[in-house]
Amino acid sequence: MASFLSLFLISSLTLAAVLISVTGETLESVFLHHKKEKLTHFRVYWHDIVSGQDPTSVPILNPPKNYTGATGFGLMRMIDNPLTLAPILSSKMVGRAQGFYAATSKEEIGLLMAMNFAIFDGKYNGSTITVLGRNSVFDKVREMPVIGGSGLFRFARGYVQARTHVFDLKTGNAVVEYNCYVLHY
Repeated sequence: MASFLSLFLISSLTLAAVLISVTGETLESVFLHHKKEKLTHFRVYWHDIVSGQDPTSVPILNPPKNYTGATGFGLMRMIDNPLTLAPILSSKMVGRAQGFYAATSKEEIGLLMAMNFAIFDGKYNGSTITVLGRNSVFDKVREMPVIGGSGLFRFARGYVQARTHVFDLKTGNAVVEYNCYVLHY
């Protein structure tokens, strides 16, 4: 029975490879054949709330106790941050940034950002973009790649530009403006 399944799997894969090479079409090319690529720009405000009764950013890994650096190297936070249309938290929420960020630099405050912007309002309701990149938080403008998406952002690629709008030294809370430039079909 196992040898039959192996033979069936190999035969199926061989047939699929032959069909692709003969027709020159892949599932992607069939799906995208009639679709036109477009560029979408949108701006949201990312609210990183680390203090108070209901934080949206919580530590999941702290630096080792023997680490004495000032950059927070080794710290990792899980996020479920509101995305709003204006810098005020009470403004209209259009989605959430869900994922994590981690302090990955011993020389500066540099973060690895891995997050999905889950949109739940308007035309892109139910769609997501995925951002994965380096964020040097003290640079005026930081650029990170969009590496994919879902829903209306399927096959997405592009970039985001992050600018700190407000950082509260006392609470650690931050509001960051994200300009998102997304190519999709």
